[in-house]
Amino acid sequence: MSEQQSNRKQSYFKPRKHFAQHWLRSEKVLEQIIAAAELNKSDRVLEIGPGTGILTRRLLPEVESLISVEIDRDLCKKLVKSLGDKDNFLLLQGDFLTLDLETNLVSFPKFQQPNKVVANIPYNVTGAIIEKLLGTISQPATTQYESIVLLIQKEVGERLTASPNNKVYGALSIRVQYLADCQWICDVPSKAFYPQPKVDSAVVKLIPKLIETPAKNPHQLEKLIKLGFASRRKMLRNNLKSIVKPDKLTEILEELNLNPQCRAENISLHNWIKLANILTEI
Repeated sequence: MSEQQSNRKQSYFKPRKHFAQHWLRSEKVLEQIIAAAELNKSDRVLEIGPGTGILTRRLLPEVESLISVEIDRDLCKKLVKSLGDKDNFLLLQGDFLTLDLETNLVSFPKFQQPNKVVANIPYNVTGAIIEKLLGTISQPATTQYESIVLLIQKEVGERLTASPNNKVYGALSIRVQYLADCQWICDVPSKAFYPQPKVDSAVVKLIPKLIETPAKNPHQLEKLIKLGFASRRKMLRNNLKSIVKPDKLTEILEELNLNPQCRAENISLHNWIKLANILTEI
């Protein structure tokens, strides 16, 4: 089926605003997603929000198994009708955020826990989905995927991959980068979708990791990050004065070779961990 025919077929399925549905229709972007996932025949992939199945159809021939989770009952019926005969395809109807994937797979012994995630996810729940996939600093996910390739809002992608001293570098950047290496894959213009969203998008790749020098007290690190970015324009010593006196924090920052007048956005993940460890021992 040509890209034009595929796009025309998708237009028959009216996207629903309350599910934040936008159908990807760019073959070029699909190719970039597939390439970023580095798939092989032994991979077991999780797809969140297959929609009309344009990405699903590209994934199925490349992997051992594909588990897709779709919240829209009507779309599920259409996916079953068009792809239900594929032996390596399992479709689960439900909300990914509340779905217990491990429990559901007990009923399908042929399908094992996925080792990779490839998905075009709803933008209105991007943060919640990433947290479910990776966990949090204080409670990392028990299931660690080899890689996670996501098509997301460009603004969020920029925050995930941002470095210190960048205006979009913030609490989300640090929380995710603590748990995964974040790579920018490509820009995706709004015209790549039907209907066109009001924002541009991006493909990013997250590679979960075990951090070499974890925080001694992860809860303390989470608290510091939250307080540190509570007011971005304030110096860190002012944002953290509820837990450490400004003069003492100035002393600690100097020990870390950091500017005593720095803001939260100036501090690398490595130094956030060091700071948290020092404060834990005080």
